Order: sequence, then structure tokens, then C-alpha cells
Amino acid sequence: MQHKRQIDTRIVAGFLTRSFGSDETIAIVLRRVSSPIIAQRIVPLECALQPRYLAWLAHESAAGTNVYVAANPLAPGSRKRTKECIAEVRHLYLDLDTDADAKLTALRASNAVPIPTAIVGTSTGKYQVLWRVENMLFEQQESLLKMLAITFGGDPACTDCNRVLRLPGFLNQKYTPAPVVTVEYLCDSTSHAEDFRLPNPEMNRELIRPLIGHENVSGKHSDSEDFEDTNPDPIRELCGPLEPTGKHSHSESDWAWSLRELARGKDPIKLTRTLAEWRADKSNPVYYAERTVDVASAWLWLRDGVPVSDVVTMLQVRRRFQIPDKLCSARAHEIAFTAQRMITRKKIA
Repeated sequence: MQHKRQIDTRIVAGFLTRSFGSDETIAIVLRRVSSPIIAQRIVPLECALQPRYLAWLAHESAAGTNVYVAANPLAPGSRKRTKECIAEVRHLYLDLDTDADAKLTALRASNAVPIPTAIVGTSTGKYQVLWRVENMLFEQQESLLKMLAITFGGDPACTDCNRVLRLPGFLNQKYTPAPVVTVEYLCDSTSHAEDFRLPNPEMNRELIRPLIGHENVSGKHSDSEDFEDTNPDPIRELCGPLEPTGKHSHSESDWAWSLRELARGKDPIKLTRTLAEWRADKSNPVYYAERTVDVASAWLWLRDGVPVSDVVTMLQVRRRFQIPDKLCSARAHEIAFTAQRMITRKKIA
């Protein structure tokens, strides 16, 4: 009885109405914690919004069932929730489970992504961030989901177009006592692929490669005359030459150059200005340069054993005159966590 009083089907109906069109088909998934059996109902939205249907879902939720909805609508007449049955891309989503409050703060402050449509609180300190999108290809969605997870520390496994989300208003029966899944709506805007200005995926792949041995990122030994230096340099061997060679991108070389120059003790503010001038081809050269240099700094500090809290402080101090305080703090946390994940992946590799 107490669980039934906690459940508000108006919240459920509001979320479904905001997320889908009145003539669309949706998939609702039910799973009890105590049973491996999964029940799935593929129904028109208007059916799911009927009071009797919502009351049945509320009864199941109160009885120990977790209730989910597919993030994207299904094609009319679908009987399954396979990728082939998804009608169109409706949402981008990001699961934040660990250090989620700090990551969410960084995401809200970031100018790399639009304001999320909604933030679903699945339990204390755990969130699903949603962006309503349109005119997006399935390939674009998958790529952006992976980039969102890499950039903001989300679950990298949550990148399928047929993924399900917890329905706000019902209970999360994974915990005892079961908390109500909440939702906060931040805007009514619809986003497009070009609104997500995330770091170059080629650069992200480079960042998590093992940077060891005597071979640089280009796959060739460094050439001393590229740097006007005839002395052997372990930093150069670690990071590679400034100019891209072969199939490797400019962003990879920018990363390698930033690591090398920072390790030599060069001024990060001057490095940022230099990199911004070199990369005038970027849509926002200053943002790109600041992020590249600061992630490289955090990577080096953490590799040398500096506590992450000190890394955050040093990043804040560095940019305190360029970035507003609130944004500067959130940005520093996000960059420190990003560098920490890179080092973890490097050790695994």
C-alpha cells in the first residue's frame, strides 16, 4: 500500500507524452528482480496512456517489477524491439552511475552539448540524461552515444538504438526500499547532430592507446630534425612528431605535441595560444586548444601520482581568469575524470 501511494501515474503519462507522438508505437518492458523472465508489450502510445493501462503498470511496479520504455519509437506493426524495428532516432541518452553528481555538473556546464531535455534520477546519485533529437541517422546516434560516454564518463555499453530507459514515476526495485524514479525537465528544444560539439573521436581513440616503447603515434621513430634538436629525447619517443604522418590525424599530433611540451616544462597558457593559432580550422579553436592542453596536463599529473583533487585545483587555478568560477570548477572535475579514465584504460591495454 505504501508503494502504491508513492507511484504517481501522472508523472508516467507526462513523460510518455513529452517523449513520443500520439500516433507512435512504443515498447514497454517489465522485469521482476526475483525473476529472469522479461515481459514486453508493444502498444500504441494512446493505449499506454489509458488510465486502466497505467493502473496495471502501477500495480506491477508496486509488486516488485521494474518498468522500462524503449528510448525510440517502433515502426507500426512491429512485434519485436530489435534494431530493425526502430522507426527513427528520438533520443540520445547517457547513463551516469559513478561520481554521477560531479559528472552531471560538468555536463550542465559544458558548451560541447546542448541543454538536455530531461534528467531522469534512477536512484540516489545515478542519472540518465536525455536529449530529444530529430533528423538523425542511426549511425550518427551510435557514434554520438559513444562519444558522450567517453567525454562525460558514462556507461560505454549503452549505445544501442533499441535500448530501454526507466520510466519516471515508477519504482526502482533494484534497491530496498525502492526509490521512485524521478524526472527533471530542462528544456523543450529539439537538438540535431551538429549541436553536439564533442572531441574528435580519432583523438579519443589516440588518448587511450598505450603510449609506451620507442615507437611514436605515427608508427615511426621520431626524427630529430623535425624539432631542431639533435639530442635523444624520451618525451619525443613517447609522443611522436608534431606534424601528422600517414593515416594519423592532426588531433592526434596536437595531443602528442601538448604532452611533449608540457613534460618539458613549457607554459600551458602559451601552449594554448599557439595551438589555437595553429588550429584555426576548428569551429572553436580556443576551446579546442584549452581542452587539449588541460587534458594533457591532467594526464601527466595523474600519471606522476598527483591526487585527483589536486589536479582539479590546479586546472581551476590555471583558467580562473578565463572561465567563470562555476563553469571552471565543473570543467576541471570533468577533465580530471577524463584523464583518469585514459590512464585506467592505458593500464588495462
